Amino acid sequence: MPKKQEDHRCIQLGQNIKKLRERNAWTQEELAERSNLHISYIGQIERGLRYPSLKVLFKIADSLEVKITELFKGINAEKNK
Repeated sequence: MPKKQEDHRCIQLGQNIKKLRERNAWTQEELAERSNLHISYIGQIERGLRYPSLKVLFKIADSLEVKITELFKGINAEKNK
């Protein structure tokens, strides 16, 4: 898989997490506390700089009270970016 496409997917994942967090009117710190993760790690995920494990994504989804599939919404919509 080309790096550019891989990066696009991580950026989109982070944007989805950020939108869901903001929908709850939470700061990154609040999401970090609820997920038992470090605030800087949440920030890096939201910016597409980190590649979170499935375990971490489940923690985030559970904290946001959404299905994990919500985190991946629209990621494959633009395959050639």
